[in-house]
Amino acid sequence: MSSQPTQSFFPPPSIRTTVPFANWAGILCVLGLASCTLSGCQDGPLYALKTANPYYSMGEWKRDDAIGVTDHERRKQLALLAETIHRMPVKKQQFWAGHLNQMIENDESPEMRRLAVRAAGRLQDPSAMAILEKGLDDDSVKVRMEACHSLGRMTGDEAARTLAATVGTETSGDVRHAAIEALASHKNQIAIDSLKVALSDRNPATRDLAVQSLKGATGKNYGDDPQVWIAALDGKPTQQVETRFAERVRNFF
Repeated sequence: MSSQPTQSFFPPPSIRTTVPFANWAGILCVLGLASCTLSGCQDGPLYALKTANPYYSMGEWKRDDAIGVTDHERRKQLALLAETIHRMPVKKQQFWAGHLNQMIENDESPEMRRLAVRAAGRLQDPSAMAILEKGLDDDSVKVRMEACHSLGRMTGDEAARTLAATVGTETSGDVRHAAIEALASHKNQIAIDSLKVALSDRNPATRDLAVQSLKGATGKNYGDDPQVWIAALDGKPTQQVETRFAERVRNFF
């Protein structure tokens, strides 16, 4: 039984002796580029080189900046906008509101949409609520969570009502918890009623978080037992727990 010769990716000995190693390295590189071009690499023909060579990744942003704005730079600029947009003149905020709305609708990056939602939450403009509602409908959990955080920083019954609706309808536990946590800053009956319902949730973590948020929403402390809180919210005589000094300082700030 004759055996078939094994095909090798390296050149035959006769050629290896006549072509320097450096040249073969270049040839292999070209073959890799051709293969990548034909198969369609996700990150361009130099993806493997980027992964294997730390020197490439260290200087990658610097070289890419010379060609155009990188995703890294876009993220940095949008994060800065999110921290400063509330101090801009009204007309500037209105200008950016349109761009943030388009970004939430069209940007493929969940991280960029998350930052757009964060920036929208700091707008002093009526359009902010509509943008945050789009954030609550986003496919990405982290975008929806950011929308909850932003609604927690807003004032007014509409923000509290939107958070309460999220607690009642959201399928993601992480997003529900973000909404419950955000309700702590809304000291109104809408928030209290929503958190009272959450006290009877089957998930112990949800009940515990509802208790902590009720402490913020009511300004009272009936301890950590959800049943005690239900009794207190139903108007039954319930003694408050004396707040510790560390917690008073935390609530003050």
